[in-house]
Amino acid sequence: MAEQDVHTNKTDQLKFQDPTTRYPSISPPKQDQPEPGLDADMVPKADIGEFSYRGTGRLEGRKALITGGDSGIGAATAIAFSREGADVAISYLPDEEPDAKNVARIINESGRKAVTLPGDLTDASFCSDVVNQAVEQLGGLDILVNNAGKQIAVEGLDDLPDDQLEQTFQVNILAMFRTTRAALKHLQPGSTIINTTSIVAYQPSPALIDYSSTKAAINNFTKNMATQLAEKGIRVNGDCLNNG
Repeated sequence: MAEQDVHTNKTDQLKFQDPTTRYPSISPPKQDQPEPGLDADMVPKADIGEFSYRGTGRLEGRKALITGGDSGIGAATAIAFSREGADVAISYLPDEEPDAKNVARIINESGRKAVTLPGDLTDASFCSDVVNQAVEQLGGLDILVNNAGKQIAVEGLDDLPDDQLEQTFQVNILAMFRTTRAALKHLQPGSTIINTTSIVAYQPSPALIDYSSTKAAINNFTKNMATQLAEKGIRVNGDCLNNG
């Protein structure tokens, strides 16, 4: 059986299946990659919906920007949006180009436009530039997904270096302020902002003190923006991860 058929039969969300046997029992080999890491080098490959997600046209004609859209949740979101009918721009670190090209390929094969925007969100100017580039190349913007994040575990606070602390806050929360501020110039009533948060905002992990702190800040930011923008007809939501 072809690889695509195997993936489809195991993970097609519209196919009636026995949940106790839907996924294989696997023990991934121990593996480690230097930052930022690539999905392309993971064993086994992540399921980002290429063979499983079938849309129903719920985002037909929409234009979305997803930060950190080259891998993981960002990639899965980009593919799902394209299958729902949206054109999608993804931002990512230049070192993640192989993953970004793969996601762009899937978006294009889904019949939608893909825009790839490499850059570093710790650079304040890029946070504005990436929004402007997305608007220019997509012809507008209806959806902003603030998904990019940095997470590195440490034993304790004494082991947390200043450069990691600053970069985690720059990527996870400061960039969110900046991209949202830039996007507000373009978002019309009916538009949506989605911020990726985590269960560690409520149940902090001792090994993720900086990451957990940013996720708590994201929750507060999301609630504030939802209140501010409701009267403008712009929805703001947080998407909470359960695995930190």
